[in-house]
Amino acid sequence: MSSLTYDLTLAGLSVGSAAALTGIGLIVTYRATGVLNFAHGAIAMVCAYVLRQCVVEWGWPLWLAATVTLVVLAPAIGVVLERFVFRPLAVLGSDPAQTLVASIGVFVLLVGGAALVWGQGARDDAPELVSEDPWGQLAVVLVLAMGVGAVIRWTRFGRELRAVVDDRQLAVLGGIDADRVAAAGWAFGAFTAGLTGVLLAPYVRLDPYGLPLLVMEVVAVAVAARMRNLPLAVVVALGIGIAQSQLTRLHPSGWGEPLLQAVGANLFVVALLVAALVLPRIGTRDALPRTATARVPTPPGAWIVAVVLFLLPLGFAGSDLHTSVQVPALGVVLLSLVVVTGRGGQISLGQAAYAGLGALFTALLAAGRFPGLPRLPELAALAVAVVLVAPLGLLTGWPAIGRQGLALALATFAVGVGVSRFVFAQPYATSGLSLDRPAGFDGDRAYYVLELALLAAALLATRALRRGRTGRALAAMRDHESGASAAGVQVPSLKLLAFVSGAALAALGGGMLGMGLRAFDPGAYDPVRGLLWFAAVVVLGADSTLGALAAAALLVGLDAGARGGVAAALIGVLAVLVGRFPGGPYEALRTAAGRLRLGRRARLTELGLRARARLRPTEQRAEGRPALAGVTAAGLQETSRRTSPPQPAAADAARPPQGPPAPDHESGTGGTGGAGGNTNPAEGRVHPHTPAPVLTARTLHARYGGFKALDGVDLTVPPGQVTAIVGPNGAGKSTLFHCLAGTLRPTHGQVRLGARDITRLAAHARTRLGIARTFQQLAVFPSLTVAENVRVGAEQGRLSDPGAVDRALRLFGLDGPVRTLPAAGLPTGTLRRVELARALAGSPRVLLLDEPAAGLDSAEVAALARVLKALAADGTALLVVEHDLDLVADLADVVQVMTAGRIVASGPPEHVLDALGTGEARP
Repeated sequence: MSSLTYDLTLAGLSVGSAAALTGIGLIVTYRATGVLNFAHGAIAMVCAYVLRQCVVEWGWPLWLAATVTLVVLAPAIGVVLERFVFRPLAVLGSDPAQTLVASIGVFVLLVGGAALVWGQGARDDAPELVSEDPWGQLAVVLVLAMGVGAVIRWTRFGRELRAVVDDRQLAVLGGIDADRVAAAGWAFGAFTAGLTGVLLAPYVRLDPYGLPLLVMEVVAVAVAARMRNLPLAVVVALGIGIAQSQLTRLHPSGWGEPLLQAVGANLFVVALLVAALVLPRIGTRDALPRTATARVPTPPGAWIVAVVLFLLPLGFAGSDLHTSVQVPALGVVLLSLVVVTGRGGQISLGQAAYAGLGALFTALLAAGRFPGLPRLPELAALAVAVVLVAPLGLLTGWPAIGRQGLALALATFAVGVGVSRFVFAQPYATSGLSLDRPAGFDGDRAYYVLELALLAAALLATRALRRGRTGRALAAMRDHESGASAAGVQVPSLKLLAFVSGAALAALGGGMLGMGLRAFDPGAYDPVRGLLWFAAVVVLGADSTLGALAAAALLVGLDAGARGGVAAALIGVLAVLVGRFPGGPYEALRTAAGRLRLGRRARLTELGLRARARLRPTEQRAEGRPALAGVTAAGLQETSRRTSPPQPAAADAARPPQGPPAPDHESGTGGTGGAGGNTNPAEGRVHPHTPAPVLTARTLHARYGGFKALDGVDLTVPPGQVTAIVGPNGAGKSTLFHCLAGTLRPTHGQVRLGARDITRLAAHARTRLGIARTFQQLAVFPSLTVAENVRVGAEQGRLSDPGAVDRALRLFGLDGPVRTLPAAGLPTGTLRRVELARALAGSPRVLLLDEPAAGLDSAEVAALARVLKALAADGTALLVVEHDLDLVADLADVVQVMTAGRIVASGPPEHVLDALGTGEARP
């Protein structure tokens, strides 16, 4: 081995060892708590600063400073974070996205705190804990990896750790002290972070922003190891480190030289992109927590105050106005997060990249350096830059189609880091680049007026995306993605729309910011800024345009009027507390004020209570259960009289003939709805030319890993009948249901609607063909009102009928004051009716109901049975998965019995259920 190769290998081992330490710490923390610690790099930075403070500033011996920093301080940071930040979230049962927001808050808080204490300048005098010889570092890494692996695999603590990660509540019920396990995991993770920081600090820039980002770039090591495999993490880290060092030997000529140099210097970033975008994803639960995206009511008069405050800088002069011009520009950037995160519910940590691309493209176009395009005036350059950057939103929008939560956060973060390293940090793209303001707007005051006009346009565009049909569809996707797809919302297209629109708004704001500063500054758009912007929008009201403007003013104003880092520290504190104050600071203050008023509130006398009851009888009936049965029955009778020839009342309607369907059902020439067509009581009108097709499944097979969930299932769901599926848990009922609804694709077999093969159609496409479904676990959109929930189904369903919403609300007794209430917090029975009304508002021809009686009392179940019988009498095909055999006996025309992924019995309910009781229906 040549001397150069050997030296480069040693250098690569040094870098890889530090990366392996990061991977070990991240994996241990994740396995102990289920949290991907985004603050890992910030902890490393703080420990490096503390070691330098002790040795350089205070003159401590290196061994003493290292002991205090690594043995005392770093584990203490981990324990404090577990006890006061993440344990309350775990006890409340929060989802991974909630803890992700909190970990980003800790990152921002530590970065801002370090900037406040030690300043923002880079330090190059960090003490060396070990020599440059990599063998010592490698030995530490290997010993730690083997020790941790042995503990996890062979000790009682390791078994407890795995149990806590799998199911914390079940582990606690089994006698495991989950808090102790989590605290130990956090302490060890923080120790490895601190060790990484003190090892790297002598060889890189020690500043509050650079070191945390450098450490977070190597998260690819942990992701590549699937957050589980410690030996694989060590091997990957060492391999990437050695490969990165060896690439420095290559010096190609021509256009490939800068590209290869960029890759050679940022191979861990390449690995992060591959791990986040290509490898099988981790942490797929949920998008953003509803607490983070819940819309907070705007205080009365707030917009008037905001307009006045944004007009005030027109009276400023000098440096004050020069600072103020940054606020509208940053406000436009943060509005992009309102669209993507607040309304669409998608975690986006890469918006700083799009803002930077907007500024860069504007500067290149205005300078005539953009390939293939002539020099443009600044304002035209800004417009063209927005058009060019908007399609690049697909870089994060496309991965978002199949990713949620932690997986999406990693993908967007990887894109942001990649753009920063491979575009903004490259001299060939940014050297000698300046950016002027548009002609006629050179002065600060004139340019501020232009910014206000562009901000108003951005506000109108944001409002258009948050209101109306598109806004309701985005909110539905945010609140319950599967429910939105089942309601007919085209979730993949909507995600792309959100990210492309967000990229366009971010590019507009970034170009405005660059022209305001008269330069393209890559540091203004680094990934750490993206994390800060994301946290600021979330804590101040992610779905509030006013919150985005307040966040922009806060970020610019605090850092301009005080020492740098104040804004980051404040936003970090608020982000850490986001789980305790779901609606942000304003909602917390409003709740506290409401509690204070409770003690002083005037109480009504007995006479006053009686008077209020008489003045509001409608509201009481709308929310009471007895009204449900009456309103439902009356609605059914009224609808039947209005939409079809005279028939018996819904509750006494004759049951359609039992047995297999007639052949003419599929062609639409027969059925109990009459020879003329299909009448649906939720539609309120007859569709004489719309045949009622048969939903059929043929030889369906489905597997989960090595488990066979469906084993050649054949099923027919004819119109005008109620088909019920019963069977024990694990029989495959839900899997069959998902295959029919489109949320799961079978490994073999075919699903047909009439003559059309729909096996490969997505759930929203099936909804628009007339297949609607409900869920076993309620699938409502809590941030929307009852009427808006139903309107989503009407707008996205098979037919567009302006009166469908009112008829569906009336049919289920939801047309009183309850229609204007948010779905969040309503009783289970009411929410079941909301879900059914939403499904029926889309004029379905096939209705799939997954345990519709779950959570209902006997009166509500009886009312539900009347509704379903009437729907079947009017020609709708119904498939019901239900455990309540009494309801099945009363409701179903045909009962299918499933066991071990197969249908083992089929026939009229009185025969099949009797056979179940005697055991004759068993395979």
